[in-house]
Amino acid sequence: MTGTLVLAGTPIGDVEDAPPRLARELAEADVIAAEDTRRLRRLTQALGVRPAGRVVSYFEGNEAARTPELADALAAGERVLLVTDAGMPSVSDPGYRLVAAAVERGVRVTAVPGPSAVLTALALSGLPVDRFCFEGFPPRKAGERLARLREVAADRRTLVYFEAPHRLAATLAAMAEAFGDDRPAAVCRELTKTYEEVRRGPLAELARWAADGVRGEITVVVSGAPEAGPGEVDAAELVRRVAVRESAGERRKEAIAAVAKEAGLPKREVFDAVVAAKNTTEG
Repeated sequence: MTGTLVLAGTPIGDVEDAPPRLARELAEADVIAAEDTRRLRRLTQALGVRPAGRVVSYFEGNEAARTPELADALAAGERVLLVTDAGMPSVSDPGYRLVAAAVERGVRVTAVPGPSAVLTALALSGLPVDRFCFEGFPPRKAGERLARLREVAADRRTLVYFEAPHRLAATLAAMAEAFGDDRPAAVCRELTKTYEEVRRGPLAELARWAADGVRGEITVVVSGAPEAGPGEVDAAELVRRVAVRESAGERRKEAIAAVAKEAGLPKREVFDAVVAAKNTTEG
């Protein structure tokens, strides 16, 4: 008989948010695979739990190498508990490889539901929650990040991202460029902790705020693209509007920005339409 893999959600800040079942699973598991064994020790001490099973590290650096070992333990009938530093394993944290290996071997996989930074930030953002998409961490390199953001610029769903504090300002500025300066968003910082903060506003405004430096664990929630009205603007109309503004004396850059704001579109989309029309005319 095979064992069981248990994915356990852990507190994202306040230890009192730990689900009651977590303490029992920590005490009874044959193996606890922890992203950070030091954090696990602090958690068990806070919960008054003494693990009976062995504890092994399971983090990004050794995930690929350790997965077969844990899969063998599961196949041998052991109960393996997987915990990460905060939240649910495999959601931008180690876990996917082990779940896939367990499923492949026919091992039962279950979960101890727990706090989620994604859902907590989404609920606190004040933005639509009926449809959303979790995008994880944006790419670190500026060019790749902007390209990835442009891929979802027209998505109508609310978008949720994780980001490191030292990259937040650059990411918000890239979001403003890809989605439009006025796209509503919320930056959720230190959720459930002492200095919890939710900053709401247009992306450009949030980027200026973050330029002074932001600390803590960050989740960013961005409103989806606005619904198209009955008279949705096509590329030719965008080009015409820019031309009208230019003929009235506006510089092209300002004209493109103004038209993008009127149409609820990223500036890049209007710029691309203008460039495409110019290339067609010259051709």
